[in-house]
Amino acid sequence: MADQVTDRQQPIPQHAIEPAESADAGLHALDQFPSPALRHLARLGVLRNAMREQILTDLAASNPLPEELSDQLLARFEQEAGLDEPNRREAFLSQNMLSEGDLRGRAERGPSIQQLIQRDFTAKAEARFLQRKDHLDRVVYSLLRLQDRDLARELHLQVTEGEIDFAQLAEQYSDGPEKQTRGIVGPVPLAQAHPQLALQLRRSRPGELLEPFAIENWWLIVRLESISEASFNDAIALQMATELFESWLAEEVNARLNLLHL
Repeated sequence: MADQVTDRQQPIPQHAIEPAESADAGLHALDQFPSPALRHLARLGVLRNAMREQILTDLAASNPLPEELSDQLLARFEQEAGLDEPNRREAFLSQNMLSEGDLRGRAERGPSIQQLIQRDFTAKAEARFLQRKDHLDRVVYSLLRLQDRDLARELHLQVTEGEIDFAQLAEQYSDGPEKQTRGIVGPVPLAQAHPQLALQLRRSRPGELLEPFAIENWWLIVRLESISEASFNDAIALQMATELFESWLAEEVNARLNLLHL
């Protein structure tokens, strides 16, 4: 039985660069590279990331921040990077081959992209939340995993009749990694569990001890301890909007790479 399943993704601004049109419009620096240089970057495994960085830089540049905020971000960036002394600033610009404008661009990029995500993707965040809710609900459950069906039934009976604590049995008998945590798993996203286990947990009530059931070569004894259902709030809305942005960005990277003459 797979212990965990992970999943992840993210998107970007429609009015800034439309996905259907951006591939041609967005090739700036990298499309000027000769083909041998591009192939070398691809062999080094850095071409995709370079394209991603190019797109993010272009997006930030096309979505400028108010001047006052830009100045604040630049000052904070310089302070955190130790560039408040002129000689350090000049050395940094020289070593990284940056102009003054590049430095400001670095300071602005993160907040500019965040502003863009909130502005252009929040409207679709709730729909994505509903699609992803099972991945966001979190559960804590007790698990005892065995290969012997008869032993599983016997241990289940002992817990039911209060002869022994679930945690003690898990520590002594479980054949899975939950043995190290005395049977406790979580809190984890519900979707990380095996689909059959997730279905059983979804149908359960906190504190309910389930009858032993089989998944692949294992017999499981499970008790749902708690479930925290995700609710749509500002933090979740931002997370969903960011996921939508990252999905768009991945597609955009692929589209632009396909236009390069390698």
